[in-house]
Amino acid sequence: MPAAAIEIRRLRKTYAAQKGSAAKEALKGVDLDIPQGSVFGLLGPNGAGKSTLINILAGLVVKTSGTVKIWGFDQDVNPRQSRAAIGVMPQELNLDPFFTPRAALEVQAGLYGVPKSQRQSDAILEMIGLTDKANAYARTLSGGMRRRLLLGKALVHSPQILVLDEPTAGVDIELRQMLWDNVRKLNRERGMTIILTTHYLEEAEQMCDEIAIVNHGEVVAQDSTSNLLGRLDAKSMVILPDGESATLPEGPGLEVERRGAAIVITYNGSQTSAQDVLEAVRTAGIRIRDVKTQEADLEDVFLALTSSAAAAP
Repeated sequence: MPAAAIEIRRLRKTYAAQKGSAAKEALKGVDLDIPQGSVFGLLGPNGAGKSTLINILAGLVVKTSGTVKIWGFDQDVNPRQSRAAIGVMPQELNLDPFFTPRAALEVQAGLYGVPKSQRQSDAILEMIGLTDKANAYARTLSGGMRRRLLLGKALVHSPQILVLDEPTAGVDIELRQMLWDNVRKLNRERGMTIILTTHYLEEAEQMCDEIAIVNHGEVVAQDSTSNLLGRLDAKSMVILPDGESATLPEGPGLEVERRGAAIVITYNGSQTSAQDVLEAVRTAGIRIRDVKTQEADLEDVFLALTSSAAAAP
């Protein structure tokens, strides 16, 4: 068993110049290790290079240089084995409208060389909630059902790695919950490695063990979700005074502002304790009716890292 589910070294992709536009370097020497059995988030703004990276993993885009190993198989040396180790649920709803869900799964399994005796089409249909639509034409399915079918197609060859490219974009809450329940089950019961791209950062924060942030074709951060959140030390304390207060708290390292009836105090958690903040509030003669604290979330980390990378020369 390989040390990592996916190992990427010095990966570059340059798209040739088109009429009226210059050549574009989409990936600029990416190094990335994705641990086995993890739920791994791949995040970045539009145009960062995420889709190019995923399409290279799926074998849909030819890299310019570098090495990619999927489940220990080098794409250049063992292309069939590396492709068989990964399943991709694409963002686009690319389904044949005249295939039924069962037929679509059977054809996909055949393309991967899965013998008929080993195919699990009915079990997959049950898992994705399409048993009652097994023989309906894909063109009659709702958008949410079609997205479920894309997940089923990605699973027909029992891959060790599942890539979900914006899987919940534009879907309702019920479908999103069903999808995440299935993903957690695949990860927990089969040990499947999950790679997730999403624009819903709260989703990545809840689901992912580890996250890499890509910007302008480069990995600007890779760490556990908890460590990434710990990079931003800023905290806020929101004080709702018991009555009007003319005086605002003061103290070293405190940034204070009024927001309506509330007083918001921002401070650096590693340098200033909550006790220090409350002491400054009392010193200002403010009686507290209610108080709550806020910490940085993944969106704050994402914006800080992508903004600083964009500003770098």
